[in-house]
Amino acid sequence: MRPKPFIPQAIDEKAAFFRDATSGLSWHRCELRTLYADTDRSQVVYHANYLRYFEFGRASLMREAAYPYREIEESGFTYPIIATGLDYFRPLYYDDAMYIFTRPGERQRVKLQFDYVITHAESGELVCTGFTRHCAVNAAGIPVGIDEKTVRLWEIFPA
Repeated sequence: MRPKPFIPQAIDEKAAFFRDATSGLSWHRCELRTLYADTDRSQVVYHANYLRYFEFGRASLMREAAYPYREIEESGFTYPIIATGLDYFRPLYYDDAMYIFTRPGERQRVKLQFDYVITHAESGELVCTGFTRHCAVNAAGIPVGIDEKTVRLWEIFPA
């Protein structure tokens, strides 16, 4: 099935936030280049590496929001991944530049989700879409409500 077009348009001066002209959703954008170590024997990026790219996008978004993941852990919370999903549309190869678009997705009392879109930086082609779902846990590993600063990110993220 062919995905809907993803047409990001800058919505701030720093070009960190974009709005998709198709869906109207806002996204945070960061850039990354594939490493040779990311590729497999067929010379394309190994499928599991896209989860690493999602992590890079998530960490960049949190850092840009002035709440790096290190601070979350220092405040006694962790957010292990409890579910992932990926749909692939075209491969990336060694040294390809990509844009990783990330946005806060669904949020519940103890669970939250980040949504992702990766595009080829030069062609703009859609590479993949996906999500990671996380559960808030305390230092003892017990599920707890999402911390206030993380809730705030969901509240202030551009619509």
